[in-house]
Amino acid sequence: MYFYNLIEKMTKDEKIIIYVDMDGVIASYDFGRPLDFANKRPLTTNIKTLEKVNCLKNVELHILSVCRKKREVKDKNDWLDKYAKFFDKDKRIILDKDSNPTFTSKELKLNYLKMLNYNDKVIFIDDDNEVLWFIRDNLKDIILFQDSELID
Repeated sequence: MYFYNLIEKMTKDEKIIIYVDMDGVIASYDFGRPLDFANKRPLTTNIKTLEKVNCLKNVELHILSVCRKKREVKDKNDWLDKYAKFFDKDKRIILDKDSNPTFTSKELKLNYLKMLNYNDKVIFIDDDNEVLWFIRDNLKDIILFQDSELID
């Protein structure tokens, strides 16, 4: 309830846009089987928290995820359709490294977040501290949360 209550307070008077990474945040991440997204275990506690947050007035919830291969974009969307349907299809940003071979995952996420219009507050949730530190160091107007904040 901590994260939900925090977001509820933040959205009383203003809109907030929340971007959520998938791997390790709402889907288990198995380093030994990174390309097998169809069989990733849903992290139901985090999913339930985000589903509840999604119902708050003034919250716009998005996915911002990266995959290695272009074909994995469909796998991730299929997974979302099965386990987290409340992430609207038009609010799923799934970037692939095949189309962006010179960028790392953290650079792809940062570049996307830099393109946003910051009239609203923006929150980004990830499980990777290296990604969070990289974004923090390069983009000052964003609120960052580690995925552990979703768990009470």
